[in-house]
Amino acid sequence: MSAIILLSMITACGNNQHTAGGQENVKTDGTVQAGTGRPETQHILFFGTSLTAGYGLDPEEAYPAIIQKKIDSLNLPYKVINAGLSGETSAAGKSRIDWLLKQPVDIFVLELGANDGLRGLSVAETSANLQAVIDKVKARYPKVKMVMAGMQMPPNMGASYTADFKALFSKLAQKNNMAYIPFLLEGVGGQARLNQEDGIHPTAEGQKILAENVWARLKPLL
Repeated sequence: MSAIILLSMITACGNNQHTAGGQENVKTDGTVQAGTGRPETQHILFFGTSLTAGYGLDPEEAYPAIIQKKIDSLNLPYKVINAGLSGETSAAGKSRIDWLLKQPVDIFVLELGANDGLRGLSVAETSANLQAVIDKVKARYPKVKMVMAGMQMPPNMGASYTADFKALFSKLAQKNNMAYIPFLLEGVGGQARLNQEDGIHPTAEGQKILAENVWARLKPLL
């Protein structure tokens, strides 16, 4: 993955949300805002790498933004926060998550590990780092719903490594009762026409497929 840093925040990272009627206190339990009869706006945090950030594309072409459009079309009370960062490793994510948890999080989508795999880092280390991220999110927001985005490595990384790497995501998802996307890049990985010239990052059309892959697991949680 590119080491170029791109952090695209689709919504502000404050603890309060402003509406036409003034300031609204944001809750995280799905209750109705007092005096309005409207559901509280809930927040979906996408935490990941350049795949989530939409590297090389307009921020509105990244799959979290596409999912926001789906949510809006259904008139659902959710706001998406794109916290994808190019070059992010699981170790770096373990440190960065603390800052992001200062804002409300009701649904947490975890897409980390791809850069670890491309660097051939220890599967055990990656797994431990991802578990640490999960633990921090749960500690801050015990009622959070979580989604794990699985990733796979190309065969040139070696049969044993690629098998162990693939398995770590399903194991973590099962252990932590997370909705599970077996392979985020399903239908896109290895398809030249759906990837940019680097062969790694999806095009705008590829991101639409990623959005569908995520939506299939995310929609039942809304």
